[in-house]
Amino acid sequence: MDPRRTAAIVLRQLYLIRGSFSRVLPLFVWVAVDIVLWGFISRYLNTVAPPGFNFVPALLGAVLLWDFFTRVMQGVTMAFFEDVWSRNFLNIFASPLSIPEYLGGLVISAVATSSLGLVAMLLVAGLLFGLSMLVYGALLLPFVLVLFLFGIALGIFGSAP
Repeated sequence: MDPRRTAAIVLRQLYLIRGSFSRVLPLFVWVAVDIVLWGFISRYLNTVAPPGFNFVPALLGAVLLWDFFTRVMQGVTMAFFEDVWSRNFLNIFASPLSIPEYLGGLVISAVATSSLGLVAMLLVAGLLFGLSMLVYGALLLPFVLVLFLFGIALGIFGSAP
């Protein structure tokens, strides 16, 4: 496996994202819409819930991690499907690129864009609703890693014929 070919796929995805405003916008706008919507719902549930239970970290934290998981999965799947729909898939494999190099590039680009979305979600949730995922400490890291791996696996599985 040649890392330069994998980097070429990542660079291609970067050029696609950078060249189109309609690809950049969903990375941040839908993240903010999801967090604001579920943040207000969790604030409302706090007003009708019995005292002592806070819905903001429970519900908003779950939505944040679920949205992150789906973004990783869709990042791999949609990049693959875009190549198929644009009939570029045959051009890519006419080159000496192998399947692991192609998938590696898609996975790296999906992880990078999902990480940007995760940072945006954490900022919006922290600024508007006071949610801090740092309370969980080092226990959060393996959980996010599992979400990464499971999202990548489902993205590859969803792209498979």
